[in-house]
Amino acid sequence: MWYIIRGQITHCVKPSQDLSQNHRLEYILKINCPNRSRDLEWLNYVSLSITCVNKYFFNISKKWHKNDVAWWCILSFRPEIITHSGVVFCTTNNAYTKVVKRGCDVTGLEGLFADTIVEYESGTTARRHPSMPSNQPTSIQAEILYHRELSLDYLQRIYVNEVEHASAIEGQWAICSDKPCVECVMKPELF
Repeated sequence: MWYIIRGQITHCVKPSQDLSQNHRLEYILKINCPNRSRDLEWLNYVSLSITCVNKYFFNISKKWHKNDVAWWCILSFRPEIITHSGVVFCTTNNAYTKVVKRGCDVTGLEGLFADTIVEYESGTTARRHPSMPSNQPTSIQAEILYHRELSLDYLQRIYVNEVEHASAIEGQWAICSDKPCVECVMKPELF
């Protein structure tokens, strides 16, 4: 969450393009996705799930990193970030370039809640059903692309799988920030 660059702490989430180009992160950086060749023009965006984690991608990511000495946390940002300039809404995973529909502003946001969304390049669709929460996009893989850096000033909560992870975050926050730590919530069911 904090990136020390040229002796300064940047209090933001950075896109993978910025991280992979910074040699100072060489020994601590873990790129989540090993191959981003399908969405190269979007590497200067931070990719965010909406309302709930994209469980399909999250499970694949956990397999990619099963032998890593690391743990996961989920950052929850205030909804107002969707109104920021440069935000792009994607109806499904942005890497599915043949079927994803992208848009901006209210029209782009509304597109995430269509009755039917082509979710995969195989043609598989996601359908909206009455039991879905009104704030959940039709496709679990829908995402927001946030251009450049996303300030941690908009971070409202951090979810963790174990109480020790919350303690680690709170300790790092105290060292790296002069602001009070956001709420850390243990919620194993999200993992």
